[in-house]
Amino acid sequence: MTTARNLLIVAMDTAPDNPVKSGELSLALAGAELIDLLGAEAIELDEDRVVPTGGAAPTDRVLAEAAAALRREKPYEQLGDWLWRRGDSLAGAYAAGLEAEGLLVHRGGRRNPFRGDELILIDSPARREATESWNSLDPALVTLGEAVGVQGERDTDLPQIADDRVAAVLAAVSDALVELEAVRQRRSIEQAGFDNVWRGLDE
Repeated sequence: MTTARNLLIVAMDTAPDNPVKSGELSLALAGAELIDLLGAEAIELDEDRVVPTGGAAPTDRVLAEAAAALRREKPYEQLGDWLWRRGDSLAGAYAAGLEAEGLLVHRGGRRNPFRGDELILIDSPARREATESWNSLDPALVTLGEAVGVQGERDTDLPQIADDRVAAVLAAVSDALVELEAVRQRRSIEQAGFDNVWRGLDE
């Protein structure tokens, strides 16, 4: 299991009570992929640049797609740029992968084409592994999860991130999430102003 898959499963497990927004989750998943690619020695970081190493492709299908999507020409891609490019609709891609594997099913067992059916996780080794990683306070997983609003109960502080490269990825995800919220607020203000103009014309 990868950090990204664990993150999606943990996020979906908490979704009924505390829904996680797909935009935030997609950015966090892109960050989780970088952490997994670092662990697989498929990339290195040169300051804030993502540098492919030319190592073997990861065995996980979606992670292999992430490795194939890396920019391989200098000056290489900045962390933040990767998060926004790779994170475009990434949560949906991961969910589709879980559904294809039979780990995510429609409530009632089949899709109703005339309404949006709720997708639910089945009990599986993958789900149990994700829950175990979360409960054991895997620092990268919990940091990413809490950053997108996954709520959990823990009595102790998270272990320190020992790898500076992982810490850099987590910091980049945090910055991207702040930027996403700022974009949403700006659009909301612009839309409110637009609505006020139309109301003024109607009066």
